[in-house]
Order: sequence, then structure tokens, then C-alpha cells
Amino acid sequence: MLPPGPDAPAPIRWLGDAVDWIVVAMGMVMVGLVFTNVLMHNLLQRDLTLTTELAELLMVWVTLLGGAAAARRGLHMSINELLDRLHGRARQFAEGAIQLGVLLVLALLTWYGIGIAEAGMMSVLTVLQWPMATQYAALPVASAITIVFVAWDLWGIVRGRSRAERYGARGTA
Repeated sequence: MLPPGPDAPAPIRWLGDAVDWIVVAMGMVMVGLVFTNVLMHNLLQRDLTLTTELAELLMVWVTLLGGAAAARRGLHMSINELLDRLHGRARQFAEGAIQLGVLLVLALLTWYGIGIAEAGMMSVLTVLQWPMATQYAALPVASAITIVFVAWDLWGIVRGRSRAERYGARGTA
């Protein structure tokens, strides 16, 4: 049903599949919430008070986990003018350096995201009365998951696999 991810060890495939299905489930809940609220508003002149806050929370999670799903498949937008001019070891080195930089940024997002989520334990969402950390935790969780996918890609680069070999035709556009 969902587009397959690249070849990877079973635990990475399972993680990727779990992320994909969680994103789908959260998206379905958001659609259901908003649709139900529109019906209630128009038919009963009432609103579900939790709709906006819960849909917002889910949107944050869907966005960040969706970024992890895109990283798994090599589908993030990139500007390849320089990379496309490189071949062989030079391209391999450049791709590896880029992925190392991405890993550094993701590690920082994970580290500081944990701090943000911990600070969010001191306040609550207005309607749901859940800790704000419920929403803020999406940053370190999705960043840590993305680290797994990017690290696996880096391992493919180190082993000398081309982008087409790592991602197939989908990741070469």
C-alpha cells in the first residue's frame, strides 16, 4: 500500500514501516477530527473544542515524522549542481560529507529537542490538558529516527554504493 523504502536491515525496515503507518494513522485521525467538527458546526452549530488543539499537535508529529520518512527514501529536495559534476571518489566523499553534516544537525536537534520537551513538562495544552511536552517531543523523536535512516545511507556511501543503488530510481530525481 505504501511506497517501499530502500534495502536495509530488518530493524531499519521495521522502523521505517512503523513511521509510515504512524504518519498515515495520524493523518486519518486529523481528517476525521476536522470532518467531524465541520459536520457538527454546520448541522448542530456546535464545535468540538479539542479539534484545533489535537489537529495541531498531530500536524507537528506528522510533519516531523514525514520528514523522517522522506529521509529514509532519499526524497528531500536537494540542489545537486555541484554533486552532479563530481564522479567516483570525489562524489562519494562529497555525499559522505553532506550526510555527516546532516547527522550533526540531527544530533543537535535531538539533544536540544529533549531539553525543549523536558521544559514543556511545566506547562499544559489549554484544552487537552496534556503536557506541552507531548507536542514538543516530536522534534527529538523524529530527529533520532531520521538519524537512523541518514546513518544507514552514510554506511551505503562508505561502502561505495551510488545514490541509484541506495535508493533506486525514486531517489535519483
